[in-house]
Amino acid sequence: MILKKEHWENVFASKLEKEVSWFQNKPQTSINFFTDNDIPKDAKIIDIGGGDSYLIDNLLELGFSNLFLLDISQNAIDRIKIRLGIKAEKVTFIVSDVLDFQPKTTFDVWHDRASFHFLTIKSEIDNYQELVSNSLANKGFLFIGTFSENGPLKCSGLEITQYSESKFERIFNTNFNKIKCFTEDHRTPFETIQNFIFCTFKKN
Repeated sequence: MILKKEHWENVFASKLEKEVSWFQNKPQTSINFFTDNDIPKDAKIIDIGGGDSYLIDNLLELGFSNLFLLDISQNAIDRIKIRLGIKAEKVTFIVSDVLDFQPKTTFDVWHDRASFHFLTIKSEIDNYQELVSNSLANKGFLFIGTFSENGPLKCSGLEITQYSESKFERIFNTNFNKIKCFTEDHRTPFETIQNFIFCTFKKN
């Protein structure tokens, strides 16, 4: 895990926000999840591996008030804190590898765009699934996005795991009901296309 942390600290120390492929000024797909599912404004929401993405900014603007952001990189957290300014006081920031995360509370929404696919070993994937199951309240939502089977094989120079709807179902069907899955092209700041799959699950 130390090498992984060093990798991400270096990325967020050496690259500007528009110099990374996952940059989105307005993460509309994720925003649509919150509006389409009528997520209450006081819902306890955690963004996994959110880095310095603009999801938190947009959720604050929409009036969400119980926000958590977890990332392995302190540099990423520092960057978003600076950008948010005084609004950063409204967010609970957690610097941790997700697999080391031991939450002291349960969440209503677990959001993960492009973090889960960096887990490439079955034991890591199993541990993640168990963590999500234990961390979500009953009827809580899991919204997860990864590279699809038509997407890239690497991200930020690291190997990833591609996913399909059936692959997601095999991992999460024990404790969750699938609501929907869909694929979508993401246009990077470099004008390349990455195909993602997004799935919404609800805990039993």
